[in-house]
Amino acid sequence: MTGPAPEDRLARAALTRLTEPGDERVGRWVREMGAAGLVRGLTGAGPAPQGAGRERLAGCRERAAALDPRGDLDAVARLGGRFLCPGDREWPQQLDDLGDARPLGLWVRGGADLRLWALRSVAVVGARACTDYGSHVASLLGAGLARRGWVVVSGAAYGVDGAAHRGALAAGGATVAVLACGVDVPYPRGHADLIDRIVERGLVLAELPPGGHPTRSRFVLRNRVIAALTRGTVVVEAEYRSGSLVTARRARQLGRQTMGVPGPVTSGLSAGVHELLREDGALVTDADEVAELVGGIGDLAPERRGPVVARDLLAPAAAVVLEAVPGGGGGDGELIARNAGLSRDQTLARLYELQSLGFVERLGDHWQLVAPSSTSDTSKPPGRRPSARRGGS
Repeated sequence: MTGPAPEDRLARAALTRLTEPGDERVGRWVREMGAAGLVRGLTGAGPAPQGAGRERLAGCRERAAALDPRGDLDAVARLGGRFLCPGDREWPQQLDDLGDARPLGLWVRGGADLRLWALRSVAVVGARACTDYGSHVASLLGAGLARRGWVVVSGAAYGVDGAAHRGALAAGGATVAVLACGVDVPYPRGHADLIDRIVERGLVLAELPPGGHPTRSRFVLRNRVIAALTRGTVVVEAEYRSGSLVTARRARQLGRQTMGVPGPVTSGLSAGVHELLREDGALVTDADEVAELVGGIGDLAPERRGPVVARDLLAPAAAVVLEAVPGGGGGDGELIARNAGLSRDQTLARLYELQSLGFVERLGDHWQLVAPSSTSDTSKPPGRRPSARRGGS
């Protein structure tokens, strides 16, 4: 793969400053006119694109006054970064699933290969004003996924995003931050150190050129990149009106896995997650369950079950006989055999096994349950208590 022509790369860099991310009309114009032709059309140096209104063209020409794509490319290069375009070897092809809304290009900082990292990545997103529970769960998910070899992708925001990034970093894993501003703009400012750490050990990327500032609409549009880039999206705490739910629903539209971590039904911060689960999301509680859903064949979460108790280890026939011993006084062998649906000889053999294990005791022809000690270890058979008839064996 040779990559795009220099003119196309320069034009796409210019378009990231002339236009807003995710504009499907701009994507269609690029497809029809080419990036360079569209730049000429939007700046008045060539025929205007079909359907471009007067106000749009006027706005583009105002922005064009400060247009310096070579300067932007030099600026990101000074930061040790690069500008990726469709057709580059490092371009993640799953972004093409966005159609005309795919990024015109991506400004990237960090030494890893974005295409390879994105092949095994999971988004962990959620509320900015999350609870301690949400922060804790996001951190555990980030660390657990990193230990399993998954790249954790999020938006570097306060709350769940930051906790997921930190969890991955603490586990010595890989993480990617997708920003709604330029890759040289630390936003939020309180996460400047975190973003620097991600640059050093992971990747930071954005659709906006260097110096680009965040706006509400840009956060929402950024979420489609997170959804398309990853194999699945996990939401940890989100209200009904939440950008995290936008990410998850876009992921579902793209055929990606959508998952949610449940919380208290009384918490408004979990209401959006619960709605997602009611719609079609998969309930997950840890990294193993996430990996099972987004991973390959055989990447299974461990079976969930309660503690093993002594009667779980009994052979089937012995378990049937034990269930057949009446509580509150027991019964004779004939009654127990009838309850068990077995012959008297089969029942008697199983009763002696149960006696040796301390589950039942014999009083003449009468068999009764041994009351388990309240202090005994439930993972072991109950201890035999002294029989009322200890005279002989």
